[in-house]
Amino acid sequence: MKRLASLALSALLVPAAVFAADTYKVDPVHSCTIFRVGHANIGIVYGQFKESVGQFTIDDADPTQSSFDIQVQAASVDSHVEKRDNHLKGPDFLNAKQYPTITFKSTSVKKVDEKHLEVTGDFTLHGVTKSITIPVELIGKGEFPQGTQRFGIETVFEIKQSDFQMKGASLGTSDAVKLMVSAEGTR
Repeated sequence: MKRLASLALSALLVPAAVFAADTYKVDPVHSCTIFRVGHANIGIVYGQFKESVGQFTIDDADPTQSSFDIQVQAASVDSHVEKRDNHLKGPDFLNAKQYPTITFKSTSVKKVDEKHLEVTGDFTLHGVTKSITIPVELIGKGEFPQGTQRFGIETVFEIKQSDFQMKGASLGTSDAVKLMVSAEGTR
């Protein structure tokens, strides 16, 4: 009888282990944050932030228990033009000395379908925190190199500079800024 009870308990615990949430640390070598902003109503400027860290948890059994916590270093902005980068780091835009980190920390997650989540969280930029909802695509899960578990996610969303008290829109850039974040995490 004890053996039967032990087997029944084991059977109940195995699915929980199989479907346990997994936490992944952002791999900065295989992750990137890109921005796109209009310039003078004429063209588009692209750039990137070279330094991002954080972690995310994916819960296959209950996606609402997944979470995302990403930090980007504002001073790592790179638009491939040093003079412009220095302006972007200054008080008109990012004010990287006073506000060194851009962050997103999820507060709720909703499953859309097998490959997509709707994630609401606190986005902090230029010292201002706003609740935003972003789409997150679950790109893939696998092992590479052998023995290293990885998970890839991507999101594309838009913010307004004016919502974060940035002056860029009055200096020739569009108020809307599109952000594309691709993160690969390791477990």
